[in-house]
Amino acid sequence: METVNATLWIRVRNTLGEGPCWDAELKRFYWVDIEGHALWWYDEKEDELSSFDMGQQVGFVVPKVTDGVIVGLKDGIYEWDETSKQLDKLVELDDREGVLRFNDGKADPYGRVFAGTLHLKDESEQATLFRLNRDGTTEVMLSGLTLSNGLTWSPDHTSFYHIDTPTETVRKFPFDLKTGTLGEGEVVIDFKNEDGFPDGMTSDEDGFLWIAHFAGGRVTRWNPETGEKVLEVIVPAPNVTSCSFIGDDLKQLAITTAREGMDDEALAAHPDAGSVFKIDTDVKGMPLYRFGR
Repeated sequence: METVNATLWIRVRNTLGEGPCWDAELKRFYWVDIEGHALWWYDEKEDELSSFDMGQQVGFVVPKVTDGVIVGLKDGIYEWDETSKQLDKLVELDDREGVLRFNDGKADPYGRVFAGTLHLKDESEQATLFRLNRDGTTEVMLSGLTLSNGLTWSPDHTSFYHIDTPTETVRKFPFDLKTGTLGEGEVVIDFKNEDGFPDGMTSDEDGFLWIAHFAGGRVTRWNPETGEKVLEVIVPAPNVTSCSFIGDDLKQLAITTAREGMDDEALAAHPDAGSVFKIDTDVKGMPLYRFGR
């Protein structure tokens, strides 16, 4: 099995960097710092790094077909306009006790957003995976989850992959692109003997899955048809949270990390924890999908 080392790309000190995505049209790399309450972006054309305080925890960012982005905040899903800096709520999270928040989310090839939640006190089977339709309505896709995390689609859009982190597995679901519905899921990757826990995830044009290891210091590439691990990417930060293909040819992998939960000794050993790292790859990644297309 091949092993490669990731290198530092964007030096920041995110408490919980997450949700990376590449907007090829704008040549812009987005990600979030969940506990820092911030949306971040790097504009490649301008070589400029920016951030905006969302005022609450922010779990994911998805560019829209029109200007602006969709963000999953603590209490709902919002549209954010970069020019006006205004947030407009699209979805209210039904959370009277205030114990949930949105976590990972992405748009599917049809322009709907799939977004999951987690329980802030780690109570099991309280989280949900929702689908936000292009008309603003929502549907429950999966319930009884504990920490809805990484999600991605196969290159032919017939399969959907999802991680509920405490199960330490990746499940595959038949996916109907026209209706946005899921069939019966099955476990295709067992993570129980791996370092750390499965977190964010993306896929490449060969249909392989790239999975971040939180508390494992790496990203791994897997064949979901065989359950075989074929590559390890070593990251100089223990809490690796997610990854996304970037660049004009989608042949670089950007990797987000976190400083959360690290003591002074760990931070001294990994001073760039919370930064964004990257590697060059031999395979092309899947493109970004926008909300509303």
